[in-house]
Amino acid sequence: MRNRTLFFVGFALVALILAGGVSYFASSSPDGLDATTQQGCTVGPDDELTGTCIAQNAQDHALKSGPLADYTVNGNDGLTGVAGVIGVIATLAVAGGLFWLLRKRTPTES
Repeated sequence: MRNRTLFFVGFALVALILAGGVSYFASSSPDGLDATTQQGCTVGPDDELTGTCIAQNAQDHALKSGPLADYTVNGNDGLTGVAGVIGVIATLAVAGGLFWLLRKRTPTES
């Protein structure tokens, strides 16, 4: 039991360190999917697309103005690492909760 706990604590620490530190090196340029869907268009003022491309049919996400939109905290690009750490904590909490709920229980735990 102790080895398992140490593993999960170590895993969480590594994930938090990577999310908090490595996320500052992430590129803000469009990724492969965005770049592919924008082929055939040019980006004008206010990020308006002109030409013919798949991305012209795209719509903004419903949570675009959310507190963690675009991997930032309230739109502050300097807080990318904080957004990454919040995301890791939320993911670990949800995953941990699901594993706890769905775990195999002994008859005495029921």
